[in-house]
Amino acid sequence: MPRLVTLFTGQWADLPLEELAPKAAEFGYQGLELACWGDHFEVDKALEDPNYVNDKRALLDRYDLECHAISNHLAGQAVCDRIDERHQSILPPHVWGDGEPDGVNARAIEEMKNTARAAQKFGVSVVNGFTGSSIWPLLYSFPPVPESMIDAGYQEFADRWNPILDVFDECGVRFGLEVHPTEIAFDLFTAELALQAVDHREAFGFNFDPSHLIWQGVDPVEFIRAFPDRQYHVHMKDAIVTLNGRSGILSSHMNFGDPRRGWDFRSLGRGGVNFEEIIRALNVIQYDGPLSVEWEDSGMDREQGATEAAAFVKQIDFQPSSVAFDAAMSEQGG
Repeated sequence: MPRLVTLFTGQWADLPLEELAPKAAEFGYQGLELACWGDHFEVDKALEDPNYVNDKRALLDRYDLECHAISNHLAGQAVCDRIDERHQSILPPHVWGDGEPDGVNARAIEEMKNTARAAQKFGVSVVNGFTGSSIWPLLYSFPPVPESMIDAGYQEFADRWNPILDVFDECGVRFGLEVHPTEIAFDLFTAELALQAVDHREAFGFNFDPSHLIWQGVDPVEFIRAFPDRQYHVHMKDAIVTLNGRSGILSSHMNFGDPRRGWDFRSLGRGGVNFEEIIRALNVIQYDGPLSVEWEDSGMDREQGATEAAAFVKQIDFQPSSVAFDAAMSEQGG
């Protein structure tokens, strides 16, 4: 049976879920991956209001929409980051508090624990998100970065996330890190370091997203092959590299959508990601979860793009063969 095609609501949080849900159904989606911001899925209300999760399910049911994952990227980012003024714009007030960095980190840790509890109550088994990273600013090694600083960053990640993952284990929920620049894992090799840091515990895996790998020069298919048992959720998202001799891969402090950038996100099928090979790789590892469209394209109307993307995913997805193509040749006639 084809995989469920869902829409990640993070880029639509300006719309109330009451407004977005019928739109998503009209666009052609079969479910939603609910973001834990806007009013799409509110962790505190899920835990405090006895009717909240049932009301949320009822809303989705009205439009025949399923939900198999929620995502809390924003609070997760604040777990390991060095907190500064940028974080205030992405965090809920109860996590930001007075903005004192250690307090923000501590409240973000509690928020991620509560996200696991809310996911369990809502009946989903995967929470996607970010981890943040204290060592991302050390990416370019000048002044020279001693290996001990990198090791300390992964140890801090383990120290902060293992207690969170303990709660995930208690709740029967898994965390899918979206491997992404500014996170503790941003490519294949750092993903392996992150797994090592938490002793490869089952609660920690990945929300596969090819768009963040391709512009770095990492083959997304190789990422799937490297971690076949850790692909807990899949984002369908496209990007394109547009280096022209003037632009750089680090994007020169230019915002998304600026045509001078060396790379940018694109609507599905309009970028450089080879989704055919991704589907084949997912078939090999027997991934049967949702294919969740994370739609971002600064140069395209989002409703047109989201509609087009739903159709694209349905067309590109296919089941593996149940027989060898030449099996009939071995059949002998009577």
